[in-house]
Amino acid sequence: MARIAIITGAASGIGRALAGALAARGDTVVLADIDGDGADRAAREVAREGQGTATAAAVDVRDAAAVQALVDGTRQQHGRLDVMVNNAGVGVGGEARELLLAHWDRVIDVNLRGVVHGVHAAYPVMIQQGSGHIVNTASLAGLVPSPLLTPYAMTKHAVVGLSLSLRAEAAAYGVRVTVVCPGVVDTPILDKDGPEDLPRPALLTGRAREFFRHMQPRFYPPDQLAQDIVRGLDRNSALVIAPRSARVAWQLWRYAPMVVNQMTQRQLAWARAAFATQPAEAGPGPDPRTPAGPDPQPPLVDMH
Repeated sequence: MARIAIITGAASGIGRALAGALAARGDTVVLADIDGDGADRAAREVAREGQGTATAAAVDVRDAAAVQALVDGTRQQHGRLDVMVNNAGVGVGGEARELLLAHWDRVIDVNLRGVVHGVHAAYPVMIQQGSGHIVNTASLAGLVPSPLLTPYAMTKHAVVGLSLSLRAEAAAYGVRVTVVCPGVVDTPILDKDGPEDLPRPALLTGRAREFFRHMQPRFYPPDQLAQDIVRGLDRNSALVIAPRSARVAWQLWRYAPMVVNQMTQRQLAWARAAFATQPAEAGPGPDPRTPAGPDPQPPLVDMH
C-alpha cells in the first residue's frame, strides 16, 4: 500500500533525494521547506519522475504551529500520516570561540526544536492510528566527537538521544522510530557560507569541502543515502549509518575511543595549520547581538 509521507528540508539534498525514492515506490510525498519556491520545483520534478504523487509546502520548522498545521492538513487530506521525516537542518563550521549566541540559537532552533516540533505534531496522530514511522535526520557528528562543528554536533547528539528513547516508548503503540546518521553527504549546501549579515567563523569559511574531504575523501551521494533510508524504513532499523566509513568510525569510537580522540586531535591540528594562514575574503557583517534588521541565518553546512 502506498504510504503518505511528509519530509521537511525537502527542497534539495537528502530531503529531495528521499522524496524521489519514496515517490518511485508509488508513495504520496509532501515536500516541506522554508524555501517554498524550491520545494515547489522539487515537488514538480518528483511528480514527473516517480509513480507516486508529490506536493509542496512552505514551512519553517522553527514555527511549531506551522508544523502542526502541515501534519493536520496532510492527515485531513489523505486520512492518515504514515511517515514523518524530520530532515531540515543547518550547521555552523568554525571554532566555538568565534561564535555568537545567534549562531548557537539558530542551530538549536532548527536542528533540535525543529525535530521536536515534527515529533510533537506527528506522534499523537500515529498513536491514534496505531501505526506510523518517524524518521529523524541526525549525523555521524551525533555519534562521535566533531570539533569545529560543536553546535551542530551538540544538536545531532540530542536528536539521536530523542530518537532512540522515543523508539522504546513508541513500540507499544505500533509506531516506529529511526534516526539517520550519515557521514558527509555531497549536497550544494557545502558550497555556501551563509549570508553577509552575520560574522563568518574564519577558519572554515569557503573551505568546507576541503575540510570534510580530509576526513572523508569521497562524499556520499544523496540518492544512495535515500536508498539506505528506504531500506531502514522497510526493516524498521533503529539507526541508519552510511557510508561504510561512517559505520567504521562509529564502531571505532564505541570500542576504542582513545584512538578516535587521537585522530580527532590530529584532524583539528591539520585544519588549524592548513587554514590559519588563509584568512577568508569576506569580513564580518553587523553584530547580530544588536536587535536590528531581520533574524540572521548562520553559515550552513549540510553534514546530514
